[in-house]
Amino acid sequence: MGLKSYRPVTPSNRYKLLPDFEEVTKSEPEKSLCRPLKKSGGRNNQGRITCRHRGGGHKRKYRLIDFKRNRRDEAAKVIGIEYDPNRSARIALIEYPDKQRSYILAPKGLEVGAEVTAGEKAPVKPGCALPLSVIPTGTTIHNVELAPGRGGQIARSAGQSCILSNREGNYALVKMPSGEIRKIHTKCYATIGIVGNGQHEQVISAKAGRTRWMGIRPTVRGMCMNPVDHPNGGGEGKSKSGGGRQHLKSPWGHTKGQRTRQKYKGSDKFIVERRKNKKRRR
Repeated sequence: MGLKSYRPVTPSNRYKLLPDFEEVTKSEPEKSLCRPLKKSGGRNNQGRITCRHRGGGHKRKYRLIDFKRNRRDEAAKVIGIEYDPNRSARIALIEYPDKQRSYILAPKGLEVGAEVTAGEKAPVKPGCALPLSVIPTGTTIHNVELAPGRGGQIARSAGQSCILSNREGNYALVKMPSGEIRKIHTKCYATIGIVGNGQHEQVISAKAGRTRWMGIRPTVRGMCMNPVDHPNGGGEGKSKSGGGRQHLKSPWGHTKGQRTRQKYKGSDKFIVERRKNKKRRR
């Protein structure tokens, strides 16, 4: 993937950096793998806003991604790389010998015509899915399962990857994208390689309109609000008693930097090294 800059003939083009889509080989999605996607506007089933700054945006269709890779020891051929509006990564359309098609996340280096396989005997190359018990240590992986058969949940966005560092009995030590080291059962499957479209984080929209096309609404500072709307609101001008001059808080009163993870959580026993502890050592 590359980024495309524009001549600054307009104010919005001056800093614009957008993907050039050179890796995309197929423009129209597979109809049998698309489903209607209804917009929620950030609201739950009771109509209350649970995710702020969502709404509007271009109409989309959801692409069914095969995160489980249940068809074992069957080679599938990559017939196209597509753009997916629902995620930052590109997706690959694969076809099995019986003409069944499915979508998978397109790792870096996967090209049209390549063969991908899922199973214990699959080759260790980008796009192939194997259990953690047979993947060589030190291998870069993505789309990692947390429980056998649940489907990949870790390292699915553009440019993300994990590293299989070691194995201890029935568990493998996997280094997460955040730097955390976690135990995962060796029966869990993972896909070889790094998720493609790694330059996604360098994209610059350069105008508010493109952000609205993506379904993102504006964010207003709490300091500009009234006391009834935000803990940082109120005050005559920039006063010391209000208006953001006190300790920074969220609309629900959480102070900046406060830990929100549960104090006692069942998955704590699988965490070997936390990401925050590692950052403090630096």
